[in-house]
Amino acid sequence: MGGKTTCLLPALFLLIIPGSSAVSGPKAVRGVERDSLTVRCRYNPGFEPYVKWWCRGADWNSCRFVVKTNGSEMEVKQGHVSIKDNWKDHSFTVTMEKLRLDDSDTYWCGIERIGADLGDPVEVTIVPGKSMCVWT
Repeated sequence: MGGKTTCLLPALFLLIIPGSSAVSGPKAVRGVERDSLTVRCRYNPGFEPYVKWWCRGADWNSCRFVVKTNGSEMEVKQGHVSIKDNWKDHSFTVTMEKLRLDDSDTYWCGIERIGADLGDPVEVTIVPGKSMCVWT
């Protein structure tokens, strides 16, 4: 026997469904354990220099910030999560790496502003890693 094992992880495609508020993200996304997941959040023109954020928790009032931009297009990384704003495209992307099953939760795409922040919920579901192994 003593053959080589090659494992291929399935590709993950995201569908962006814009909402009607000033910031919108997909309603729900799925990721695979130990893989990465990228979520794209869109916002209306005029919010380019504002701080964008990604927070975790179903309750808007007790949502915990995971990562925030610094008001520029520079990528910011916090642990295994990064965020990057694209002013020309009016969107920001959040990438979660090394996904774990307990990363499943409600998250929010958000914009920090004077008064109430703007946010849109995104349901993130992480499924067990299933690799397709080929024995040679």
